[in-house]
Amino acid sequence: MLKQAMGAAALAMALGAGLWATGAAAQNTYQSASVQRDWSVFESGEGGSRVCWIVSKPKKWEARRGAKRAQVNRGDIYLMVAARPGQGVKNEVSTVIGYTFRPDSKVRLDIGAGTFEMFTDGDKAWPENAAADDRIVAAMKRGTDAVLTGVSSRGTTTIDTYSLLGFTAALEEAQKLCG
Repeated sequence: MLKQAMGAAALAMALGAGLWATGAAAQNTYQSASVQRDWSVFESGEGGSRVCWIVSKPKKWEARRGAKRAQVNRGDIYLMVAARPGQGVKNEVSTVIGYTFRPDSKVRLDIGAGTFEMFTDGDKAWPENAAADDRIVAAMKRGTDAVLTGVSSRGTTTIDTYSLLGFTAALEEAQKLCG
């Protein structure tokens, strides 16, 4: 099943790159909790090192150089929200984009009428702080899709569109697992 394959690939990526700030990658043990429409739920660790997260791949993406579409090779592309209760983290939003961002660039995240900015480091991006994470999560709960726009180190603009179907149910499950 495509969603299960996506979830397994997302999990491998999340443990290898997405949860880089936690000890979860070192433990290398995790469980797929479920799939909620377009979002997969995972859990890892126990006690104070417990981590739960949800992850999705874009439904579509495009690359542009100037006004023209471009053919580019990208690695894994994911949008995630993690909870690490032992560290006081409830809604950590992040993305892995599949290329190296332009240094010191920002990613624009559009959800409905809301626009948010994320800072970049290598091939990853995050909101500036926990309050921004919470605002983004609130918008994701109300929205139908999320559009991430970033610029690669080579100057290519990418536009990734994620479905938010199942987002709220997946997030609630992850927070319950790590509650």
